[in-house]
Amino acid sequence: MRPDNRAADELRPVSFQRDFTTMADGSVLVSFGNTRVLCTASIDDDVPRWMRGSGKGWVTAEYSMLPGSTPERVQRETRGAKGRTQEIQRLIGRSLRAICDMEKLGERQVIVDCDVLQADGGTRTASICGGYVALHDALSRRMAGGELEVHPLVEACAAISVGIIDGEPRLDLPYIEDANAETDMNVVMTESGHFVEVQGTAERAAFTRSELDSLLGLAEQGIREIIAMQKLITASAPGNR
Repeated sequence: MRPDNRAADELRPVSFQRDFTTMADGSVLVSFGNTRVLCTASIDDDVPRWMRGSGKGWVTAEYSMLPGSTPERVQRETRGAKGRTQEIQRLIGRSLRAICDMEKLGERQVIVDCDVLQADGGTRTASICGGYVALHDALSRRMAGGELEVHPLVEACAAISVGIIDGEPRLDLPYIEDANAETDMNVVMTESGHFVEVQGTAERAAFTRSELDSLLGLAEQGIREIIAMQKLITASAPGNR
């Protein structure tokens, strides 16, 4: 039995609270159980210097764990992002760029900020799921304003954690399971079923090919459920500002 009484293949309660803030072009508060991340997307009508004149845009991400997000206060990274933070924000950026047509975006840069308000495992995967919705809404608003002719996002993407605990493959690990996993894995996939990234590590014991296949199948199942939620939310236009 899992600590929260879920089945091995069951997601934690997932929610996307759209337009959680009103200043950014797009925003969403995403929750996976007790993990909560505020994702905002801000559009800059310019691109990094090295892209100017290319006719293409850029999508990047920043990530932070806020003080108060864990039982022991997290220190603000005032002297620059630490290694773990850099790794996660690069993962988020890669995931969102994988489903964005940069030519349709034009010479604009979108920065997706993912701030962890409360951490209970899966903060990077929740950031990707919420970041997609925030990015979608930001670009939809530009389309509604006549600044974009075609929506630059070609499909949805989502991510989830999986792992092996006590010999059992499990979906969507909270911290207590993540900290005790024999194998820990983060999987990012597109709506069409393509993999963007697979991060898998044997934490306590090496895993077999059959266990890897089981974990990937479990992740794919969970990601399809999340994408169905994302599609339902983004099917309607974001609220007026």
